[in-house]
Amino acid sequence: MKKFTKLVLATSVAFSANAMAMQAMDDASLSETTGQDGISIGIGISKIEIEKLFIHDNTGLASDATMSSTGLVTNASGIVYTTGQLATNQGGNVVNIPTRTASYDPVAKDVSLGGTDGAAAIVIYGNSKAGDKNENHGIVIGANYDNGGAYLLASRNLMDLKIDSDAGGGDPFINIAAQVSGLDINIGKIGVQASGAVPAANANTIRRGGTGKVNDILSGLSLKTGPMTANIQLGAAPQGAMIKLSASMIGGLTINNLGILDNSTKTDTRAAGEIFIESIKLADANSKDLTLNQNISVFGEDTASKGYVRIVSTSGAHDTYVKGIHLGSRNAASIGDMEVQGMQTYYSPAQGTYHPGAIITISGH
Repeated sequence: MKKFTKLVLATSVAFSANAMAMQAMDDASLSETTGQDGISIGIGISKIEIEKLFIHDNTGLASDATMSSTGLVTNASGIVYTTGQLATNQGGNVVNIPTRTASYDPVAKDVSLGGTDGAAAIVIYGNSKAGDKNENHGIVIGANYDNGGAYLLASRNLMDLKIDSDAGGGDPFINIAAQVSGLDINIGKIGVQASGAVPAANANTIRRGGTGKVNDILSGLSLKTGPMTANIQLGAAPQGAMIKLSASMIGGLTINNLGILDNSTKTDTRAAGEIFIESIKLADANSKDLTLNQNISVFGEDTASKGYVRIVSTSGAHDTYVKGIHLGSRNAASIGDMEVQGMQTYYSPAQGTYHPGAIITISGH
């Protein structure tokens, strides 16, 4: 979930907290008013709505993709057969379970994962709940007005940019210092659907979209963030990474109304099973705020790979509080709350060496 949250935040940096026109000052005007060359930009848009968001996987899952089973033998209801019976194991093979106390075939079988090589997409779309922010839109982003506007920038913009170009001692670069306002991000249903055909060159639209049924994975969620800062360097990057996040997100990160769906249990008379969580709050250990300390770098092609994005996080230990866990449906009784205190992850630059933090690598395959 943290990875997903970072992706949402990274893709939302072009939107603002208040209904103000985009304002920019050129070098000359800025120098006259502040005595400092460079470009200053304040971005102000009151709200952004996205009808649907598709992430297309053009090759799908390989038709010969398999995994090795444990050899457990079950019937259609998932009940393990007793010894001495003929049954079909998870690899699709009929086996005779020996007469003994163990009720399994000890020989591992390759289990097909059901791939078809068919193009499919992750789709975020509206939840059709009347009056809900996501009734007709997959993503709705606005300002976080909680606590009387405590999480907004003083300018009331979504983001303020200060852009400078630098000679870099012979290795020039552009430096972009960004301040981002607190956000209120609402996401509708997230599912998977077969991808539509790629539009032909003479088509009158660029829309591809999806076709057929949608199997939902998440019933939706909302996120609230506090303000944060980032520094971006393009060209050379003497700061050590293209993007550096280094700030304290006031109020931490809150995720509300997260529903995880299991469509494999859905029938004509039974709704899909759901694990529903009322809220998740993430903050630094023994704090209400959340430290952001991350380096984001884009690596090009070499002999070992075709390139990738790497995120190195060294933000320290975190506390997490999960409120209202409901199993089966959101209307089921809550089993209670869950709290994790002082969770610290580590990564290993070499065997036997552990550094506090985490490294996340994202690439195509």
